[in-house]
Amino acid sequence: MAIPDRFNAFRIHQDDNGHRSGIESVALDQLNPGEVVIRAHWSSVNYKDALAGTGQGRILRRFPLVGGIDVAGTVVASTDPAYREGDAVLATGCGLSETRDGGYSQYVRLESAAVIAQPAGLSPREAMVLGTAGFTAALALLRMTDNRLTPAHGPLAVTGATGGVGSLAVAIFSRAGFEVHAISGKADQADFLRGLGASQVLPRDALASARPLESARFGGGLDNAGGPMLASLLAQTVPYGSVVSAGLAASPALDMTVMPFILRGVSLLGVSSAAAPRALREQVWQRLAGEWKPGHLAAICTREVALDGLPAVFEAMLAGGSLGRTVVRID
Repeated sequence: MAIPDRFNAFRIHQDDNGHRSGIESVALDQLNPGEVVIRAHWSSVNYKDALAGTGQGRILRRFPLVGGIDVAGTVVASTDPAYREGDAVLATGCGLSETRDGGYSQYVRLESAAVIAQPAGLSPREAMVLGTAGFTAALALLRMTDNRLTPAHGPLAVTGATGGVGSLAVAIFSRAGFEVHAISGKADQADFLRGLGASQVLPRDALASARPLESARFGGGLDNAGGPMLASLLAQTVPYGSVVSAGLAASPALDMTVMPFILRGVSLLGVSSAAAPRALREQVWQRLAGEWKPGHLAAICTREVALDGLPAVFEAMLAGGSLGRTVVRID
């Protein structure tokens, strides 16, 4: 397939004129070098994308850059023999829209180390409904199960449950056989969360206690909030349960005692989706295309936009109006 001289991309600038972003006509040689050129078909919107696109977060390490930390599409050129023209591929994290041009572009050029073959069992659009959010949730589950967590430990709590990572965690964890308790401040979305697999939907004050230890009620869980909610979840986790920290929507701080660790053997685990090694990324995506694939992807994808719809999505997300996942159609 011939690559056009110019094509559309959503580009982000920060210079003497301030921050600005929008659709521009660019050429391939304006993108970062790489072995693989992809005709992008789908991307997604993550909280990090909204911060980068609006300038409200210091995400980009250099300017200008094309936004979008996720992309799925078809290889149109490659100097790496591992990828051939016509191959369906995807990429998440790996410096996209941080240190190199990302997925909000009709054509994307990447280092081959960042590219993953599209796993059988997922369409490109489904892969982007999952995207970094689903990858993060599945990576969290892998960390917990590798740490010997089983459904017998008890229900898994998911904070920020209506967001991208949270909603996919509810669906993925329940698909994997765990009971899931969704923690959310959006009481009007309880039916949405139950439809994804949550057996209970609890208000935020379920994790409001500041005591060093509480009655153990959770086998563990995934926390997207940080701060007091994470401390309270750890204090309510059963002996040898596991909690994964994946976000800081409430606070990056963690003020607590060591009691859950030394009296109950609770584990606090971390995930770094952007920096996950290639072999680990491939393992997680195979799980997402197989036994952990949510059965509710259509419900989780609450919005589809083109590149020109990104600014409105960013604003809504940063205003707390996020529900499920938004996919980006790259026309």
